[in-house]
Amino acid sequence: MSDSTADPLITIPAATVVVFRRDADGGPPQILMLERSGTMRFAGGAAVFPGGRVDEADRLLAARLLPDAHAENPADAAARVAAVRETLEEAGLVIAVNEPVSAVAAVQARAHLLESGELAPVLEQFGWTLDLGRLQAFAHWCPQMHRAFDTRFYLADLGTGAVEIAVDATENSHMFWASAAQVLAMADRGELLVIFPTRRNLERLALFGSFAEAVEHCRVTPVLPISPSRITRDGELYLTIPEGLGYPVTAEPLRTAKTASFTATPAAPSDPAA
Repeated sequence: MSDSTADPLITIPAATVVVFRRDADGGPPQILMLERSGTMRFAGGAAVFPGGRVDEADRLLAARLLPDAHAENPADAAARVAAVRETLEEAGLVIAVNEPVSAVAAVQARAHLLESGELAPVLEQFGWTLDLGRLQAFAHWCPQMHRAFDTRFYLADLGTGAVEIAVDATENSHMFWASAAQVLAMADRGELLVIFPTRRNLERLALFGSFAEAVEHCRVTPVLPISPSRITRDGELYLTIPEGLGYPVTAEPLRTAKTASFTATPAAPSDPAA
């Protein structure tokens, strides 16, 4: 018999963006990685994609500017707005807008965002309009744990390889561009800390030779909530995710998996989602 007095499961909506750019030497596409400050509560010191929690202002902006998308899927619409906001805040990159953006304008927009804390006044000041269709849905991770991050992952393409980025120096200590395979190799050499969700996504991203390949893959691959679980195989405990969602590796021994907490705390409002 179920316990009707048990507290309901509460999760924290979040959004993460895998930002692509072309490799100047013609190699596999590069993606933007951020190294978290070691003092952060969530995934301190780990290499992650840009991202963070969905704010109430993101929900309000999605409802006001994108009423059709918001009506159809309010959680997704708000997460896409949050993805744009967090990418500008953390990396100084403007993604998913219709108008061309100069490097100078991006710097000014980031400063305005850091001052206001909301994307809406930034869009209004610079006359930018959102095109959230440029964000390709990639994955949805939501561990079935109280206060876990309910994270929607998106892909975005910058195209050019000449992109200026600047670390925010608060939540993150370093940013860099590298192919997914290169990031995995760095982690294997002990040069980076990569937690379980990030590693699974990097392994999947390493399958693609271009942003177009990644988009085509997404179009034929279901995006369903992923909740890691533990199983025992041959006497050893594994951390696993479901099959059939595009991931080439779906299990890792728990003894080797980097399992930074999947959950948030009230004291860490800006924790990104991995």
